Amino acid sequence: MNPLADRADLVELLGRYADIADLKEYAELPRLVFTDPVTLDFEAVAGIPPMTTPLRDYVEILRASFAPFTATHHVISGHVIELDGDTATIHAHVRAEHWVPEALARGGPDRWLVAGFYDNEAVRTAEGWRLSRVKLTATYQENAHLSGAAVAAGQQPREAGVAGPAAG
Repeated sequence: MNPLADRADLVELLGRYADIADLKEYAELPRLVFTDPVTLDFEAVAGIPPMTTPLRDYVEILRASFAPFTATHHVISGHVIELDGDTATIHAHVRAEHWVPEALARGGPDRWLVAGFYDNEAVRTAEGWRLSRVKLTATYQENAHLSGAAVAAGQQPREAGVAGPAAG
């Protein structure tokens, strides 16, 4: 165990986490990022109480949640990592931008911005570090109504390039 290598691996782990949504890569990356099951706490953004879910179910939630967005961009920085053997806590800043299709923007803003912090927990597995708990605390949101519009679009039949339910 090398603390510097562990820290580098954990920073890279959060980079992969951001890539899942931004690259819409749901096949390989989730298995490289999360434990199975994983605990999620997006209550500060989505109003959903924390939950523990099997990884396969969370992958489908991710796929559906990000489907309505034409693009997303998550910047995770300022990592503060505390190591304790085979466990770690990671506090990091996040700026997440989500763009909706013009049909959802309806001539208004087309970008939902979430700024805040992640307070995550990771465990060392035989395959490397994996996130066992993800907690997002939003300190600022801009155009949060676009999240609701994306959710509503996902509950209707596919039209004009809009599909799937959305979440933060």
